[in-house]
Amino acid sequence: MHFDRSRSADTVTQEITMRCVDADGETVVLEATLGYDAADPYAVTATFRTEICEVVWTFARDLLTRGLTDPTGEGDVHVWPCLDANGRAVVIIELCSPDGELLVQAPTTEITKFVNRTLARVPVGTESTRIDVDELIDQLLAV
Repeated sequence: MHFDRSRSADTVTQEITMRCVDADGETVVLEATLGYDAADPYAVTATFRTEICEVVWTFARDLLTRGLTDPTGEGDVHVWPCLDANGRAVVIIELCSPDGELLVQAPTTEITKFVNRTLARVPVGTESTRIDVDELIDQLLAV
């Protein structure tokens, strides 16, 4: 596990080894980076690295937080707690797009560490204080 402390104090990154689960239940290692930036306080990113490319998914931090204890999600992202084949606690993240689906499992302890670090930066319920509505409107009108 690696924490990137070179970036802003309002940014959290964490390297994590996940396991990609195929349709037969077989798993392969998939290296990923979880990211959070307080400037976009409702979102987290998961960057999956393969030999060919990196794929970045952005989804609600709340999905990752709630998915630690209960099945959650609608649409393209679903998260739920589970046990792996060896009985270890994992979090399952299912990502769906028109191009395909990805089902990964990550150790619950690692996801919990990441979520707790994001909550230390921006506690639940304070996200809206990080958003400058006037600036957002200016950006929308400038387009």
